[in-house]
This record gives sequence, C-alpha cells and structure tokens, in this order.
Amino acid sequence: MQILAIIPARGGSKGLPGKNIRPLLNHPLIAYSILAAQQSTLVTRTIVTTDDDAIAAVAKQYGAEVPFKRPAEFAQDLTTDFDTFTHALNWLKETENYIPDYVVQLRPTSPVRLTGMIDTCIQKMLNEPQADSLRIITPSPITPYKMWTMESEDKPMLPLMPSPGIDEFYNQPRQILPQTYWQIGALDVIKTSVITTDKKMSGKMVLPYVLDNVFAVDIDDIASFDKAAAVITEHNCIKFK
Repeated sequence: MQILAIIPARGGSKGLPGKNIRPLLNHPLIAYSILAAQQSTLVTRTIVTTDDDAIAAVAKQYGAEVPFKRPAEFAQDLTTDFDTFTHALNWLKETENYIPDYVVQLRPTSPVRLTGMIDTCIQKMLNEPQADSLRIITPSPITPYKMWTMESEDKPMLPLMPSPGIDEFYNQPRQILPQTYWQIGALDVIKTSVITTDKKMSGKMVLPYVLDNVFAVDIDDIASFDKAAAVITEHNCIKFK
C-alpha cells in the first residue's frame, strides 16, 4: 500500500509574504506538515510541490522530497488543488512510474494536528474501501440555516439552506436546527483514482473526522501564527521537541 503525503506550498502569498517558511515556535511553518507526515506510520512517502526555491530548500532541510519544481502556471492565486495534485501525480507517474494508492494532502497553512490523527484518518479510509476521500470538519460556529442569498436589495431574499422540515426555520432557536459542520484544511485523505480517473478532489463518498473548533487554525496573518503557537503548545499536537 503506497500512501503519498503531498504538501502544496507555493511562494506567492500576497497577504503574508513568505508565510510558508516564516517561523512558528522556532521552526518554519512548512516544517510542521513535514513532521506530521514523518510521524505517521502509514505514510510511505512525503513530497513538497512548490514553485519557490527558498521553500524547496527548507523542505529538503527538514527531510521532505522535492522531486520537481512546480511550473508557474500551477502556482497562481486561482490555481486549484486539483490542478496542483494532477500535475504532481502525472509527473510522478511519467517520470518514476510511481502511482500511490492514496494521497494525503497536508496544507502547511493548517499546522495544528493532533498526535496520531493522520494514521487514524488513513485507517478510517482503509476500513471503508468504497470511500473516495476523508475531510476534517468542525462544528459550524454560525448556523447556515439563518443565512440568506439575494440578487439585489430590490428583490426578495432566499434562504441559503433548504428547509429541514421546520416551519420558518430561520426564525427558530439554533438548538433545534440540524448541526452543521465546515471543513478545515488540516488534512485530506484521497483515493488516487478519484483525482486521476474521476477528475475530482473529493469524490462522492466523503468520510468525516470531527475536530473541536479550537484546532481550526488557518494561517493567514500574524495573529493566526500566535494562535497556532498557543494551541500547539497547550494541546497534544504534533510539535518539535
């Protein structure tokens, strides 16, 4: 069973330049995703896909492979995960004849991961062969059943969500509405064929792994670096000794 961890890290962040190699508790941000893959007993290979020489150098320093430089066309602001992963998997197949069974996406901007979580998620996928992928989710802090869409301020609004069988559900207490969840970027586990054959990043059968809101930290500014540092320090998270 070949399980490939792919860490996508482009160099063109405009909101916080250089954030993928900016220090977090004295180690570059991307190093936490590399360490997470290294601590997994089920991940068999770890690569970083990047267009940036500085990121590539740091990734190699911390023990990840950087087998290719990602072309600029796949490192733009609007580049999708599908484009990035398709390029990586095609390169590995064509250059090395390497085709993993599963792919684990470890986004460097989501460094907060519980110890053992990656293996638990991979094993959950292995136990359910029909599953296409697994995503990390957390309870929604705001219910979408109280959200609306509109074309303009001159036209009637429409509820964002369909009715759950409750009259005027948008006026009801949150406690009686269905619990909803939003996805976070800590990790995804994806059957490789879903990407290469079905041309999707998640597929139809997506398994959940639920985390508490406290672990939902996405790095996009200095304040989020501080938040990630506090959570990693205070909880049983993957961290450097």
